[in-house]
Amino acid sequence: MSIKTAEIITIGDEIMIGQITDTNTQFLSAELNKLGIQVIRKSSIGDIKSDIINLLNESFSRADLVVTTGGLGPTKDDITKHTICEYFNSKLIIHEPTLERLRLFFEKRGRELSETNKQQAYVPEICQVIENFNGTAPCMWIEKDHKILVCLPGVPYEMKALVLGGVSEKLKHKLSHQKIYHKTILTAGIGESMLSDLIATWEAQLPQHIKLAYLPSYGSVRLRLSAIGSDTTQLELEVTNHFNNVYSLIDEYIVSKQVDTIEEAIGELLLKRGLSITTAESCTGGGIAAQIVSVSGSSQYFKGSVVAYSNEIKIRVLGVEEQTLQKFGAVSEECVMEMAQNLTKFMKSDIGIAVSGIAGPAGGSTEKPVGTIWLACSNGNKTITKRLLGTSIREANIKLATNQALYLAWKFISETNSLQ
Repeated sequence: MSIKTAEIITIGDEIMIGQITDTNTQFLSAELNKLGIQVIRKSSIGDIKSDIINLLNESFSRADLVVTTGGLGPTKDDITKHTICEYFNSKLIIHEPTLERLRLFFEKRGRELSETNKQQAYVPEICQVIENFNGTAPCMWIEKDHKILVCLPGVPYEMKALVLGGVSEKLKHKLSHQKIYHKTILTAGIGESMLSDLIATWEAQLPQHIKLAYLPSYGSVRLRLSAIGSDTTQLELEVTNHFNNVYSLIDEYIVSKQVDTIEEAIGELLLKRGLSITTAESCTGGGIAAQIVSVSGSSQYFKGSVVAYSNEIKIRVLGVEEQTLQKFGAVSEECVMEMAQNLTKFMKSDIGIAVSGIAGPAGGSTEKPVGTIWLACSNGNKTITKRLLGTSIREANIKLATNQALYLAWKFISETNSLQ
């Protein structure tokens, strides 16, 4: 048995109606990729037996490994175990180690093991059990006809612990010699289509086993090369050489060759120069600060944030002049300049980012329509600004303002020789 490809299936009506967000497939894809297993399809399906069986047939026709999450609870709506039994012509039997673990699990919580929860100890006779020490539903591993099915619980922290604690190790013994290597560079200040035009000739010359992907976000585009082969060292060398050939074409737009996000790139620059940063936010409501602190180690350079949503806070805390607001309004270049400049003094930080805008969908005017956003970045002496024109969609405008503010800060730090 040699695993090269996989499909992931999430099972549960709660997924289909949007009651919960599926984060499991993202984690599983990343972990399988680390093992050199190519995920070729992801599917979501409700708790309907015939649909699950049909999808299993389809998935096994394409992939060596199928991983499912969800549908392993003790209640009647969780039908995955019964469906798996029918699919493999097996039957449910009690798994004594799981039963004992369940007794202890509930005993520690001062509860008796109910008949309903006892159902978690029943598994298909055909399966190997991987114990779940963080919950009640065990993982089921089934091998048949040179294919593998792995059924995981849907609770994310239980699923992750099982994958990291047992499933990955078992899969390592089933792998082919196939390796997958990825390398990413982060660009900003250029759109996806224009970037594509700049590197079209270079892209056309890539060998068949190396694929280019464009990963756009608000204000940035990541370029990822993915190579498939048998030697990781050789793949890394090839990908590095191909990227070296494209750098000169897009050098002015490259933010980082090492990290994937603007906030990580800002952190690298700030640490390198021994500088600190703060934010003054109106329409983003703290979103810029949240992205900055999402980076481990950000406490070394991030001092804090002021969410100045009202004019009162802009005046009383950030020191924006009342005359400025009366004459130009809160959504103006003049306002964000004062916000950023005063922030550096108030917070005693080297750099201040400020944003104020009309996120929408209400609040716009002919002069300042919804989506009008002003950004500023300052060190107290030098200040740069930028005006954005977003859309009528509130969420999109907030994301655009957040990412563009971070890009403006990165550009400011990169291009300013002295920030003292």
